[in-house]
Amino acid sequence: MREKGGDNHSDVTDFILVGFRGHPEAHIFFFLLFLVIYSMALLGNVSLMVIIVMDSQLNTPMYFFLGNLSFIDLFYSTVIAPKAMVIFLSEKKAITFAGCVAQCFLFALFIVTEGFVLAAMAYDRFMAICSPLLYSVHMSRRLCTHLVIGSYFCGGVSSALQISMTFSVSFCASRVIDHFYCDSYQIEKISCSDLSVNKIVSLTLAAIIILPTVVVIIVSYIYIVSTVLRMPSSEGRKKAFSTCGSHLGVVSVLYGTVSFVYLTPPSNPELRKVASVFYILVTPMLNPLIYSLRNKDVKQALRRILWKKRTLS
Repeated sequence: MREKGGDNHSDVTDFILVGFRGHPEAHIFFFLLFLVIYSMALLGNVSLMVIIVMDSQLNTPMYFFLGNLSFIDLFYSTVIAPKAMVIFLSEKKAITFAGCVAQCFLFALFIVTEGFVLAAMAYDRFMAICSPLLYSVHMSRRLCTHLVIGSYFCGGVSSALQISMTFSVSFCASRVIDHFYCDSYQIEKISCSDLSVNKIVSLTLAAIIILPTVVVIIVSYIYIVSTVLRMPSSEGRKKAFSTCGSHLGVVSVLYGTVSFVYLTPPSNPELRKVASVFYILVTPMLNPLIYSLRNKDVKQALRRILWKKRTLS
């Protein structure tokens, strides 16, 4: 691999992404798999954003957050998938140093922002179910906008700190990253530097930024379940659980796979890569499907848009 001399991080011009180990035919399979899933994620999230924007009846806090969730899913999968597909079919499998930094930063930005948006959506459901009379007062457009902007701000701060620590190290002779994208954990594994400060920073960020989102979601749903179980109407309970079921499904898939990848011992790197595919591609693909198939409002909005288009043509 090209170097300008020395072993400092500033002398690195590119990295090699291993992808998945195995026969070359396996990379063709993963290219096709990524192509299909990414195409479905692209189509699903763009369609959901268009439906939310075009239908005025979906101009509510819930769908405002859902539209932002689709935007985030679309972009963080785009940060990884196209380059990964190129790597699968490429012989050199190289990514530039700048490209690796950009990929790490943007992915960290969007994945952390998604966690905060999911927490905001949990709070929105809490207000809608536990305080329905005050819902329109508390969940104003201004508050929703501030929550989304705050989510991006926290994602940006977390990402900037994490990436500045990851790429401030010196690298050894190897520039080979054992993954299909620039994962900060794998990048640190090829470093020659003392990573004790990096680990402290990572744990601190998780405690200060990631942990509160999990707490908000858990506490919100404790109150939601308690309130729903006290509802006298079975129809009301069914409707409440239906609106929350989609959100819980999205949260479970995202946090479950992320926790598996980053909290389990790295005994099987290939299994961790497969698990990464779930939160990088499968979750962005499933989110619009979960919300559209389980959500009567979205299906009715789609029918209204199609009917309006048919009458105008």
